[in-house]
Amino acid sequence: MTDASSPSYGPSALATPANALTAARLLAAPVFVGLIATQGASWVSVAVGVAVASSDGVDGWLARRHGATRSGAFLDPLADKFLVLGAFFALAAQERMPWVPVGLMTAREVGMSAYRSWVGRRGISVPARRLAKVKTLVQELAIASYLVPPLAGQRKLQLTVTWAATALTLASGAQYLWNGWRAAGGAAPSPPDPSTAR
Repeated sequence: MTDASSPSYGPSALATPANALTAARLLAAPVFVGLIATQGASWVSVAVGVAVASSDGVDGWLARRHGATRSGAFLDPLADKFLVLGAFFALAAQERMPWVPVGLMTAREVGMSAYRSWVGRRGISVPARRLAKVKTLVQELAIASYLVPPLAGQRKLQLTVTWAATALTLASGAQYLWNGWRAAGGAAPSPPDPSTAR
């Protein structure tokens, strides 16, 4: 529910506070990836990563306060993918993160974006679920395990969190496919949750 004292935006609105913060996150993602590439494990990289990642919760709060929009529902997960996949590729290019999980997670993210766009054109809504949010959190923890200086040499921990993130990424992708199949089969599609599907 929106606050009566704050402006409210319709589903087609583009210039909203939440979208402005999401756009800032998109612009900050290359800076974060550049820090990983040039500084590796450092507190500067950690600080920038935490600031950029935490803005996701803030723009979600703004969206709930001012109203969810279709543009936000597209831009918000796009910003998450730029941030996470960019960091994965930077770490893999440094031979610190294995390429196999990076490839699997990239294929899932790209494939699910295409799938949601395809079913969306057919009027089927496949909103984000809680598992997808957990997946993103564990992906970010995996990145942190490579960037926090005291953990930089903890190879077993890094690989454990990386493969846990991979498993959750593939599981949430399967959940999307299942939900889309059920909706296409005649079940009423679930309405978007403003807290997850801006």
